[in-house]
Order: sequence, then structure tokens, then C-alpha cells
Amino acid sequence: MASLIEVSKFETITSLRRVLRGWVRVKILETERLMLRQMRVEDAEFIFELVNEPAFIRNIGDKGVRTLDDARDYILSGPVASYAKFGFGLYVVVLKETGAAIGICGLLKRDSLEDVDIGFAFLERFRRQGFAYEAAAAVMEYGRNSLGLKRIVAITSPDNEASIRVLEKIGLQFEKMIRMPGSGEDTRLFVPRT
Repeated sequence: MASLIEVSKFETITSLRRVLRGWVRVKILETERLMLRQMRVEDAEFIFELVNEPAFIRNIGDKGVRTLDDARDYILSGPVASYAKFGFGLYVVVLKETGAAIGICGLLKRDSLEDVDIGFAFLERFRRQGFAYEAAAAVMEYGRNSLGLKRIVAITSPDNEASIRVLEKIGLQFEKMIRMPGSGEDTRLFVPRT
């Protein structure tokens, strides 16, 4: 039975690669200091580092990425699959000045939320420099103006003060606590200010 699962997973990844070959738009948007682009399997080392940082695991969750192959699978089954299904997803945030990948920011459509939500995470050494706000503000504008999304929400862990400040700065406000499927803890839901 394990071999059937492996074959199915391989066929899915191969199909996604075929669908996306020649279709992937590299650059999605630009800000003063940043470029946001679609994630690709070549970003595996960066993703491996990001999702294994203590703050990522504490605030977002353990994605089970233990190897570079796991990172590639995460990219293909998450962001790349989202691009194919919804036309948007999480994007790699790159410093224009150096070309270095410093974080991720983008839009997600979760089965457990009625609305599309914005998400972001940055490597520790690039936090507290305004990059999260700069990227998130640009993604909100892109979602509304380019994708035509009427309502974009956000979720965050209750004690993630840095993310809460960014969410408030981009025009969202706390509405209520919710429990996401598979989670044993409540999460803060932020919605557009009325």
C-alpha cells in the first residue's frame, strides 16, 4: 500500500510541474525595497531554514519539514498547488538590493475559513525592519485591486504581538477567537475595519 501512495504523490507532483511549466509568473509585485515572487522548488533551502526557526514553529506551527526533500514537497503541495488552484498563494519575499530571500507573504484559501487570509513569516535576522508591513500592505492591495478579493482576513496566535501590530497597521482589527481544525489552541481572527 505504501508504494501506491508514493506513486500517487509522485504523479501529483509531476502533474503540477507539467501544469506550471511555462505558466509560472516569477514576479508578482514590487515595493520600494522588496520583490515578491512565486515560490519554486529551488527555494527549498530557504524554506527549510524559515519553517524550522523557533518563532515560526511557535507562532505558525511545525510543518514537519525535516529534510530538503520535505521542503520541496511543502512547496509543491502548498504554495505551488495554491497557484494552480486559486491563482494566488504564499510568495517569497526578496530584498531587491541583494536578491536574498528574507521571508514569505501571500494569500491563502483555507477550507476552514470562509474568506481568503493573508499570511507572512520572516527569517529572524530580517524582523523588526518594516519588511513584514511593506510586504503585507502590498499583498493586501494586490489582493483587492488585481485579484478582486472583496474581503481579506488574517489569523494569528494570541501572543504574537509583532504580527498583531502588522495586521492592525494594514487595516485589520481583532474580531474574535476561533479554533482552527487540528489545533488545540484558540487563534485570533482579524477582519477588515468597518
